Amino acid sequence: MSSVFDLFTVGIGPSSSHTVGPMKAAFRFVSRLVDQGVIERVTTVHVDLYGSLGATGHGHGTVPAVVLGLAGEQPHLVDPDLCGPLVAGVRSSGRLALAGKHDIAFDVDADVVLHRHERLERHSNGMVLTALDDDGVQLERRTSFSVGGGVVLDDDEAVAPDAADHRFTTAAELLEVARGRSIAEVMLAGERLPEHEVRARLLHVWSVMRACVDRGTSAEGVLPGGLRVRRRAAALRRRLESEGDPTDPLHAMEWVTLCALAVNEENAAGGRVVTAPTNGAAGIVPAVLHYAARFLPGFDDDAVVRFLLTAGAIGVLLKRNASISGAEVGCQGEVGSACSMAAAGLAAVLGGTPEQVENAAEIGIEHHLGLTCDPIGGLVQIPCIERNAVAAITAITAARMAVRGDGEHHVSLDAAIATMRATGADMREEYKETARGGLALALSVVEC
Repeated sequence: MSSVFDLFTVGIGPSSSHTVGPMKAAFRFVSRLVDQGVIERVTTVHVDLYGSLGATGHGHGTVPAVVLGLAGEQPHLVDPDLCGPLVAGVRSSGRLALAGKHDIAFDVDADVVLHRHERLERHSNGMVLTALDDDGVQLERRTSFSVGGGVVLDDDEAVAPDAADHRFTTAAELLEVARGRSIAEVMLAGERLPEHEVRARLLHVWSVMRACVDRGTSAEGVLPGGLRVRRRAAALRRRLESEGDPTDPLHAMEWVTLCALAVNEENAAGGRVVTAPTNGAAGIVPAVLHYAARFLPGFDDDAVVRFLLTAGAIGVLLKRNASISGAEVGCQGEVGSACSMAAAGLAAVLGGTPEQVENAAEIGIEHHLGLTCDPIGGLVQIPCIERNAVAAITAITAARMAVRGDGEHHVSLDAAIATMRATGADMREEYKETARGGLALALSVVEC
């Protein structure tokens, strides 16, 4: 079972599966070379990217992420402002300091190969890393899978290292375990860290989310990647602060939209974000949390912890019983999951019972079933940025609907999650983060 910290991790944009995960895999690979004492013998490293990683590796920043990981950088520690210059230096010099300590010849275009139409069996986000010595002898070879939200599993691993000990595997079991206590308390009980450390780490997650919104609402210009998508959050913030009418019934919704746009523009620019539960859906949970902080009375650190633990419990169910990977089930697994998690978290902060929280989560995912992942140009920009804003509003609506009811509803969260998994299995591969279907295809046809 996933830990809450598998669902909320600090990294960089533009993609948790395609940027954060591959960087982690590459870092783990070179760390293994160091631990085995063979890194000084390495003269060549090859990386093969398969499935969705191969199909959208350039647009999603996978190739630079692999270079950074091989250089010894980690997603939660690397300075986003230094990533571009570091990768550019490797590309121009043809040299890479493996793990930051052993210099080898490295041709970015030749040594990182994108297999655009080949897929490894276990998961569509697969990669193979190989290290050779001067005689061509293989020193290490690892197959790794970026399974969603930045989590990486090697071919001999079944669970993530930070897996927790939660006593539920379905929403029905979660409600049973939550009798007499909150879903947040149930989630906390399954974490393998002391309560004070869980709390401190969750508040750090919230601080990174806030910093991301601040950066996103101050940066201007055009996003990288060739589509020339204009950043809108900074201008929108100025308008809301100078012209916004607090008496407008939709005033709060405009601030929610602003926060979601800010996070996802920052993500698209390769900035520091929190996967929640993925980078492509990173704006939804922060936007709803900002709504609670700005517009709900009595919001405090306890509310932040309750929100994130509750959202994490729903994320555990979505990840375990379906998927949070757009490459596996489409965007219903990313934006749909984030909407469901945010709705649950807000319902808890609004005082909802476990049954109302489950209802909010079900509403959040039910109305994203079948949502495709079709990024134009392979970039996490269109339709991803606006989609986060719309889903954040949906999450708030779902939470408020649920807490006005009694928790009873016709479709259970378990049924909705099972439907998402089945729908993802039925979905054509073109609609699973390949940039070869839907809006991505429609725009390419129009431009031709």
